[in-house]
Amino acid sequence: MFRDLFLNPVTLSVIVMVVLCLLKFNIILSVIIAAVFAGLISGPTGHLLMPLNVVMNTFISGVPGSTPAITGMAGMNNIALAYILLGSLAYALQASGLAAKFANVLERIFGKTGKLFLLVLAVIASFSQNLIPIHIAFVPILVPPLLMMMNRLKIDRRAAACSIAFGLKAPYILLPFGFGLIFHNIVINEITNSGLDIHGWAIWPYMIPLAGAMLLGLLIAIFITYRKPREYEDKPLLVAAEVNEDDITGKFKLKHWGALLGATATFGMQVWANWAFPGSPLWALSLGATLALIIMFMFGTLNPRRMKLDESIKGGIGLMGFIAFVMLVAAGYASVLRASGGIATLVDAAFYLAGDNTIVALIAMQLIGLLITMGIGTSFGTIPLIAAVFVPFMMLMGASPAAIIITIAAAGATGDAGMPQSDTALGPTAGLNADGQHDHIWDTCFPTFIHFNFPIKIVGIIAAFMMW
Repeated sequence: MFRDLFLNPVTLSVIVMVVLCLLKFNIILSVIIAAVFAGLISGPTGHLLMPLNVVMNTFISGVPGSTPAITGMAGMNNIALAYILLGSLAYALQASGLAAKFANVLERIFGKTGKLFLLVLAVIASFSQNLIPIHIAFVPILVPPLLMMMNRLKIDRRAAACSIAFGLKAPYILLPFGFGLIFHNIVINEITNSGLDIHGWAIWPYMIPLAGAMLLGLLIAIFITYRKPREYEDKPLLVAAEVNEDDITGKFKLKHWGALLGATATFGMQVWANWAFPGSPLWALSLGATLALIIMFMFGTLNPRRMKLDESIKGGIGLMGFIAFVMLVAAGYASVLRASGGIATLVDAAFYLAGDNTIVALIAMQLIGLLITMGIGTSFGTIPLIAAVFVPFMMLMGASPAAIIITIAAAGATGDAGMPQSDTALGPTAGLNADGQHDHIWDTCFPTFIHFNFPIKIVGIIAAFMMW
């Protein structure tokens, strides 16, 4: 059983990926190497089980007809397209001067105290999950124009990374709106499908301890860990649209109204799609961004004499293309881990070692959830994998529905923050490294992993034990 636990393809491949990333090896190549490694060592005896061609086909195309679906890189195509188009929208908003105008307003109101600004940044990031569900797309729009102000205030960007990651994660854990509605529905449906009918339940009250743990982690990061000033140079942005100074400091013009209307149209498209097609369809992000670019072109915001539409698309690829491709290879990696059979072996081994000890079982479930999420890079995709096994096991041990809900949510939610291939980590880096002074691994992944995963795990174990 120890062999199945520690020499498992999931365990070993995640270790390979993390070590390569810590050594500053390219993230995309690290994920591909970890995926190939996982496939080649699949099987309880560690011998070659998946031939190399099968590993790569699974990585790229998935496993046709599999249940649950194993889709490979193709399963993330909709997200990748949305990120590219939203990046193009961000670039166009930069060029219009509207993003800088908004950043100037924030600086005038909250630019006196760094700590207050970091808290406001966390609140704004929270809106991207529920009120205006554009996920990480707001980061390259809003954060780069604020870097100069952050430099002046000597804000440690590691604390800013924690603020953004908090806003990307805590709202969908707690609130059943926007991306939170998707997350809560996944938890409810997967627990019900696994043998405990909780359809019709409002599970958000059970999420309060987990959101509270994240808030505690954020406050520790801002007021304790990264409270000291940190110096940065005022450098030009690596990917930036050319902006007229008058577009930033002057009066509102037609191009600004076009940019504002375009951004509003992106939000409106998602609201309409959520109403017409329940479940927050991801295509609404792509279609909304496309509609916004059309509106901005019609209003002259993308005037061909100043900035062609092609330039905006290329700028979007520069801003978000890397993130989109990382998400693609992460989906391929997740497919190889699912197809390897290592997840089921890992869970069985952990439960065997836990026996009838409730605390040990809860710790084991949280660690398994962490490891799986670290491997596949998304808490949303982890829930179906763990619920099918965790729910029957906990019911057999006599756990209450409340304890099961908290355990599943906590085990699925951790690991997302802080992993190199996760959008919760890629998003903050996309904005904070706009001038090349923010390291993805040490300035985003490490701080967010420490300050959010540990509190959620500890609180999740304690809360589930108290409600057992």
